[in-house]
Amino acid sequence: MAAPGQNLAVVVHRAGDLRLENHPIPEPGPNEVLLRMHSVGICGSDVHYWQHGRIGDFVVKDPMVLGHEASGTVVKVGSGVTHLKPGDRVAIEPGVPREMDEFCKTGRYNLSPAIFFCATPPDNGNLCRYYKHNASYCYKLPDNVTFEEGALIEPLSVGIHACKRAGVTLGSKVFVSGSGPIGLVNVLVAKMMGAAAVVITDFTIQVKNETPQEVASKVESLLGCMPEITVECTGVQACIQAGIYATRSGGTLVLVGLGPEMVTVPIVNAAVREVDIRGIFRYCNTWPVAIALLASKRINVKPLVTHRFPLEKALEAFETTKRGEGVKVMLKCDPSDQNP
Repeated sequence: MAAPGQNLAVVVHRAGDLRLENHPIPEPGPNEVLLRMHSVGICGSDVHYWQHGRIGDFVVKDPMVLGHEASGTVVKVGSGVTHLKPGDRVAIEPGVPREMDEFCKTGRYNLSPAIFFCATPPDNGNLCRYYKHNASYCYKLPDNVTFEEGALIEPLSVGIHACKRAGVTLGSKVFVSGSGPIGLVNVLVAKMMGAAAVVITDFTIQVKNETPQEVASKVESLLGCMPEITVECTGVQACIQAGIYATRSGGTLVLVGLGPEMVTVPIVNAAVREVDIRGIFRYCNTWPVAIALLASKRINVKPLVTHRFPLEKALEAFETTKRGEGVKVMLKCDPSDQNP
């Protein structure tokens, strides 16, 4: 155990104000575990809170520890924890229901309005040396799954949840809009779920000044048909419009990316062609699925990590992410183990 005060944390105070601070090492409650953090990925939302101090209705009012794509090692267990022990390597699901409400009862706990979620105001995240978390939302990693893969289960879960909501199945033709980390995991998951062909903007389709209709026709010519499924990962108005125009009649458009609250879309075009528009909010019940996929080597997320920084260089890591360099920037929180 580190000496008191050796819990370095990355904290946003307000828009533009990001600091490295020492926090006390927390004590786990009866149903919690204390973790020595290992790998934490930087998400676009972390950068957004740093740059803007808010995302929609979630406003940084008090200093908040960032980070929610994470894995670590159990160092202490609460009195009620039986399935984990010190030394266990775990991946952390950042969303924990605070009460057993109607959404939890139906298995859609991600929709619970009372949910705790790492690095969403006012809840602290886990971009620090030591962090305590509800033990039920810490999942043991098999020996052949690395800490970084464990941290990447969080973005991978978005892809799993989106592709399930979209109904991707054997032979599906899929259009993914946006090739950031979330777009890329959706490609990985769609192919693993049986998609016969996937096109993605910025890779298979370069979008410059085309209209949404022109983008849609590019997708159709590349696939040889209109896709039954579109997964929109940008939140940009023109991309949502292109997603509607591109999707085959009777198909499904899943909105993953979040942009402005109000967007103008060709809703009548979608309505008369019976294009189903579905939203997703994070994920639920995905960690066991993701761990099984990683352990069986059905999915390889390792190439997503393009940059690694020690926790002490977190500010440099955030600047790198802000500049849009690479794909996934990973922070290494354990000074004694900087391995993947």
